[in-house]
Amino acid sequence: MKHAALCSRIGYDFVQPQLLQRALTHRSYSPANNERLEFLGDSVLNCAVARHLYDDYPDLPEGDLSRLRSNLVNQQTLFTLAQQLNLGELLLLGEGERKSAGHRRPSILADAMEALFGAVFLDGGFEAARRVVLGLYVPFIAQADVQTLGKDAKTLLQEYLQGRKLALPKYSVLTTEGEAHAQLFRVGCEIAQLKLTTCGEGSSRRTAEQVAAEAAYRQLTESKHD
Repeated sequence: MKHAALCSRIGYDFVQPQLLQRALTHRSYSPANNERLEFLGDSVLNCAVARHLYDDYPDLPEGDLSRLRSNLVNQQTLFTLAQQLNLGELLLLGEGERKSAGHRRPSILADAMEALFGAVFLDGGFEAARRVVLGLYVPFIAQADVQTLGKDAKTLLQEYLQGRKLALPKYSVLTTEGEAHAQLFRVGCEIAQLKLTTCGEGSSRRTAEQVAAEAAYRQLTESKHD
C-alpha cells in the first residue's frame, strides 16, 4: 500500500511490484539495488524526451534540439520531479545514508527517478515508460524557451534584473547538512527591491544557488512584476 500513492501519481500500476521495490533501493541498503535500472532508465528518458522534442519542434536544428534536451534531462529536473512525487520517503537507504539525509540528496533522488523509468520500461514496455516520462516532463517542456538555450538560471535571472535596472540578487547559505563527502546545501536567493526570497537545495553551493535562482526567475516571469 505504501507504493500505491506513487503509482497513482505517475499513472502506472506495476504487474511486477518487485521492480518498483528495486528502483527504490539504494546501493547502501542492498546489493540488489537500483543502479542497473538507473542505467536503463537514463536511456529510456532520453529517447522519450528526444522523440517528443523532435515531433514538437519540427523546425529546430539538431544542435538546438540537443541543448533543449540537455536543459530538460538533467539532475536538477529529476530531483525536482522526485520531490514532487515524495520519492525520498519511499527510498530504502543504508543507515549511513539515512543519517546523512540521503533521502533529500539530489543525486540519490535523481538516480531513483531514472531507475523508476527503467522499472516501468521492464514491466510494461517502452510505450508505458514513454507515457510516464511525458506525463511528468510535459510541464517542464511547455515552459522551455528556445531563446534561453545554453544559459543557466543565475545568468537568466541576472539578465532579467539588469534589463529592468534592478539590483542583482544576493545568495546566502542557510544550512549545510551531512558529512563532508556528501553534504546537502540549502541556499537563499534574495531580491530585496522586489521583496522576493527563494530557496534551493543541492549537493554543492553552486548547484543550490542555481536551484534558488531558477525558482526566482520562474516566479518573476510568471508574475506581473513587469
